[in-house]
Amino acid sequence: MNLDYDAFKKIPLFEGIQPEELRQMLSCLHAKRKSYAKQEMILLEGQPASFVGIVLSGSVLILKEDYRGNRMIIAEATAGQLFAEAFSCAEIDRLPVTVVSAEDSTVLWIDYRRAVSVCSSACRFHSRLIQNMLRILAFKNILLSRKIEYLSKRTTREKLLAFLADQAGGARGEEFSIPFSRQELADYLCVDRSALSAELGKLQREGVLKFHRNRFLICRTEIQDNN
Repeated sequence: MNLDYDAFKKIPLFEGIQPEELRQMLSCLHAKRKSYAKQEMILLEGQPASFVGIVLSGSVLILKEDYRGNRMIIAEATAGQLFAEAFSCAEIDRLPVTVVSAEDSTVLWIDYRRAVSVCSSACRFHSRLIQNMLRILAFKNILLSRKIEYLSKRTTREKLLAFLADQAGGARGEEFSIPFSRQELADYLCVDRSALSAELGKLQREGVLKFHRNRFLICRTEIQDNN
């Protein structure tokens, strides 16, 4: 498996682990790389969860569908981020979600059980890997709490403004991009797409924000007041 080990230093899971250590570790973790086309199914609800996915390029969506076929986006994982690690950690027999490639993507798969079990040599880099995994799980729990806050809002407008306030807070300037299309954003916030589009148009007419596709320019003060 030909990999750019130097590029792996940018992946949070491998932070503090040297390239020469990564070669040994990835072999220990039974790592394998696989490419996926846009909209290709990566994991299907009901499958067993024993491997963790690391997005090397592209992005993936973690989805949940109800019995009527309505889709909700649980989360997105972009380059350098993990997915399916919580389900593997909990040793859930069957995945409760589906994972789809949002664009042409490459994923590195590692065996979770081998990742969290310190080998007989008690390698320094293996201990660091476990520390990194715990930090990632904690950070994702914070992100989940934020999403619960969005969904707890009573109206589409309030959900939208809460989400945009967080996106703006992480941006370097007033203008920023969001990682979702209109339909994906509606699925993420659990609202109707037409209602979302109508609310965006209303906010733009009111001068609260300006947008073009997934690029936004906002009045930060007003959004914070509505959040």
